[in-house]
Amino acid sequence: MLLPYLNPDVVEAGCDEAGRGCLCGPVCCAAVILPPDFECPELNDSKKLSEKKRSLIRPIIEENALAWAVAMVGPEEIDRINILNASIEGMHRALKMLSITPEHILVDGNRFKPFGNIPHTTIVKGDGKYMSIAAASILAKTHRDELMDKLASEFPGYGWEVNKGYPTKAHREAIASLGVTPHHRLTFRLS
Repeated sequence: MLLPYLNPDVVEAGCDEAGRGCLCGPVCCAAVILPPDFECPELNDSKKLSEKKRSLIRPIIEENALAWAVAMVGPEEIDRINILNASIEGMHRALKMLSITPEHILVDGNRFKPFGNIPHTTIVKGDGKYMSIAAASILAKTHRDELMDKLASEFPGYGWEVNKGYPTKAHREAIASLGVTPHHRLTFRLS
């Protein structure tokens, strides 16, 4: 059972990312502020939901959230500043894009850098504990998957429509035979 918020007296934004462990494509970050009375019994950590279920929940979040935003940090920037910094930078970008300024930020994981003077709390496995983080995990995952499907048609042979850029055996074999694309993260172990 997901908790609606950590502190019911403030406007909380949940943040999460998708694609940190991928060999290619951007890391996609989302920030979501849900209304206090938000209900969606199926809402959960995006990794625990099927692709179909995530696709059904995404419009519920986007239509009912008080504010939401998705930001991406591409492979060149990931290679330049590293994946942890890119994930935090992406969350900061998503927070900046929100139409409402949060009073507190809930972040999935254990690392974050201050965003202005807004207090934050990092929560390990937060996407399975708090609704706003779970909602952010679903938006990050579905927006990233959508992009990887599009890139798969532009760069056939890597199986991105299936592996979404994660380091599967088939993806590594495709890199070995076809080479790298402009979307690959060159600082990651690709072979």
